[in-house]
Amino acid sequence: DFLKPIHLYEPLHRKIFEVAGDIIRMGKIANPVTIKTFLKADEKVGDMTVSQYLASLVSNAVTVINAEDYGRAIYDLALRRALITIGEDVVNIAYDAPLDMPPQSQIEDTERRLFELAENGRYDGGFQSFNDAVALAIDMAAVAKERDGGLSGISTGIHSLDAKMGGLQRSDLIILAGRPGMGKTSLATNIAYNIAAAYEGEVQPDGSMKARNGGVVGFYSLEMSSEQLATRIISEQTEVSSSKIRRGDINDADFEKLVA
Repeated sequence: DFLKPIHLYEPLHRKIFEVAGDIIRMGKIANPVTIKTFLKADEKVGDMTVSQYLASLVSNAVTVINAEDYGRAIYDLALRRALITIGEDVVNIAYDAPLDMPPQSQIEDTERRLFELAENGRYDGGFQSFNDAVALAIDMAAVAKERDGGLSGISTGIHSLDAKMGGLQRSDLIILAGRPGMGKTSLATNIAYNIAAAYEGEVQPDGSMKARNGGVVGFYSLEMSSEQLATRIISEQTEVSSSKIRRGDINDADFEKLVA
C-alpha cells in the first residue's frame, strides 16, 4: 500500500507495476498474459519483446514471502534519488544565483521540498495488527490513570470540554469554526496557556523529557504578532481589558497584576 509506480526507476517497470495494480484492484489475475495487452507490443527491452521480458520477470521472481521488505528497499532508494535531486538543485541554483530566486527564497523552497519528502517518505500506514492496537489502548489507559484529572489526552483546563473530549489526543485535528468576534482566538489562547501552565516534565530512561501533565505548546498565528498574542493572554489571565492595556489606561493595581 506504500509503494507507488513513481517509486520505480525504470519507466517500463513503472508501467508494469501500475497495470498489475489496476488489474488486481479489478479482482482479476495479473500475469504476463493479462498485463501484456496493456503495454505497447512493439516496445523492446534490449533484444527482447515486452512479452518475452514479462516472462523473464516471472521466471526470475523471488518468493513473495518478503515482498514488503523488497518494496521498502525500492521505496528507500526512491527517497535517496529524490534527496540527490534536491541536493543537486540546491547547489546548481546557488551557483547560478538567478535574480528571481534570492538565497532566502531558495532556502524556503528547499525547506518546503524536504518537508514534503519527509511527509511523503513514510510507509508506516496500512493495516495494524489487533495486538498492537490493544497494546496502545492499554498504554493510553495507563497514562489516563496516572495523569491528573484521569484523562487519556492532555487537559484543556476547561472541565466541560474535557468531559466531552477526554482531553486533546495525539491523533486529533481539531477545527474551531465561528463568525468573527465570537471568541475563537480567546478560546485557543486559553487552552494553550492552560496546557503550558500545567506542564510537568518527566525524565525518561533514555534521558529525554516526556510530559507527565500539560505540555509544551507552539502557537502559530497569521493574524496577530507575538506581542498581540501575549497581550491577549495576560489580559485573559488578569481580567484586565486588552484595549486598556494598549491605551495605557490602567491603574497601579492593574499594572501590578499584569507584571505578576
